[in-house]
Amino acid sequence: MGLTDSIIGFRRSLKRKNYSRCTVRDYMSTLRQFVIWLDCPIESVDRKKVLAFIDHLLDRRLSPKTINCYLDSVRSFYRYLKDEEGIEIENPVKSGYLLRLPKPLPRFLRDEEVGKLFAAVDNVRDRAIFYLMLRCGLRVEETAALKIDDLDLRRGTIIVRSGKGAKGRMVFISTDAHSAVMEYLRVRPAARTRALFLVDKGALKGKSISVRGIQKRMELYAGKSGLKASCHELRHTMATQLLNAGADLTVIQDLLGHSRIATTQRYCRVSNLKVQKDYYKAMELVVQRTSPEWREGGS
Repeated sequence: MGLTDSIIGFRRSLKRKNYSRCTVRDYMSTLRQFVIWLDCPIESVDRKKVLAFIDHLLDRRLSPKTINCYLDSVRSFYRYLKDEEGIEIENPVKSGYLLRLPKPLPRFLRDEEVGKLFAAVDNVRDRAIFYLMLRCGLRVEETAALKIDDLDLRRGTIIVRSGKGAKGRMVFISTDAHSAVMEYLRVRPAARTRALFLVDKGALKGKSISVRGIQKRMELYAGKSGLKASCHELRHTMATQLLNAGADLTVIQDLLGHSRIATTQRYCRVSNLKVQKDYYKAMELVVQRTSPEWREGGS
């Protein structure tokens, strides 16, 4: 079987495993770039060649996360060649080759910044979009993929069917987000598509709004309000606000759709208000039990 046929077979394998369309697209794109870069047959790739490819990606100033995505797709392709095509070939991409990723603190908007941002949002559709991100913790991809049927406004719930890693979940709609969505639905144009959010002007009017379309709207309003804000920061903001309000970490994990609690625990590092409250509450008990002044007063 030729290389082209193997790549096509790999694509089919990813689809059979129910990888999302975006993941399949990214795997194909990065794998093709690896093949184009190669100056030898795919069967001849060894560890030195993989390390040279990593150096090539570093020279292009790609981020560690992006480079790891390249390595993951190449490693998965070699795994496919061995497991599904029966080719006896050593996988040249070792787990130790993955770059260490920085662990930056999640960026979030403070209350006054949220107010400033939303004051600049003068479009009914965009207001509904950003309220769902802020109050429901939706990712931009999840928001763009929402269908009208995913909303149960009577019960105040949304079914997120296209979550990261093909994991669905249920989230809840706050009163202000509910009002924003209702206001949008009253002016949403009739369309054949069941997509919730539609393009409202231009050649694509009436079509489902894209991820990039939502991001561009955020860039517009961030510029108007003088803030450095992104769609994902609205999600971070919800998590931080809930934690500061005393919500349990496992509840926030479920709402955000995190597979690992460690991912959610990152918000504990930025939620200073929650840490401060817990510190003073616990320290008050410690002082009462151990303070010399307290002991003398009680004797």
